Amino acid sequence: MDKLKQLEQTAKENHVPIMMKDGIEFLTDLVKERKPKRILELGTAIGYSAIQMARCDEKIEIDTIELDEERGKQAIQNILDEQLDHRVHVYLMNIDDYKTDKKYDLIFVDAAKAQYRRYMEMFMKNLSEGGVFVFDNLCFHGMVDDPSLIKSRQTRQLCRKIRDFRDWLIHEETLECDFRANIGDGVAVVSVKNENL
Repeated sequence: MDKLKQLEQTAKENHVPIMMKDGIEFLTDLVKERKPKRILELGTAIGYSAIQMARCDEKIEIDTIELDEERGKQAIQNILDEQLDHRVHVYLMNIDDYKTDKKYDLIFVDAAKAQYRRYMEMFMKNLSEGGVFVFDNLCFHGMVDDPSLIKSRQTRQLCRKIRDFRDWLIHEETLECDFRANIGDGVAVVSVKNENL
C-alpha cells in the first residue's frame, strides 16, 4: 500500500484530523503553482500534509510544529520512511515558543482554530514578499455556517471565533483573501498587500 494511503487509513482509525481529499489536492496544486522554497506548517499531526507538500518539489524545505508528542514522533517516523527528513524538520513544541528570523513563502495553518488570527499576527514578519498564508477548517464541518449542527457550548464558541476570523480575513483592507468554502473543510489563501509588509 502506498505510504499516503497508509497514513490516510491510520488517521481514520485513530481519529487524527488530516485534510480532506479535495483540500489536500488544492494545497498541493497551490504549492506546485507557486513553487515556494520554504514552508512553515503550524500543526504537523502525523506528517500527512508536510509529506504531500514536500513531494511536490525536491527543492522545498519545510519547518513544521507539533505540540502533541505522540503524533509528532509518528510524523518524524513517517517523514523518515519517505526519506524526506533532510527537508522536513519537525519541532515538538508549542507554536508560541517557536522563534525564528526565517522568511517563508507559504505558511500553512492547521492548528488550534481559535488561535488563527493570533498565529497570523505572530508570523506575519516571517512571510516573504509575495508569500501567502493558507488556513484550513474555516467551515468546521459545516457548523460555522449552520449553527443547528452544533451540539455543545464549547463548539459554539469555537465556531463563532472561526466565523469572526473568516469575516476579518475577507473584509480587512490590508489583506487579499481567496476563500473557498466548497473545498475541503473551507480553505483560505491570504496574501498581504505589498505596502503592508
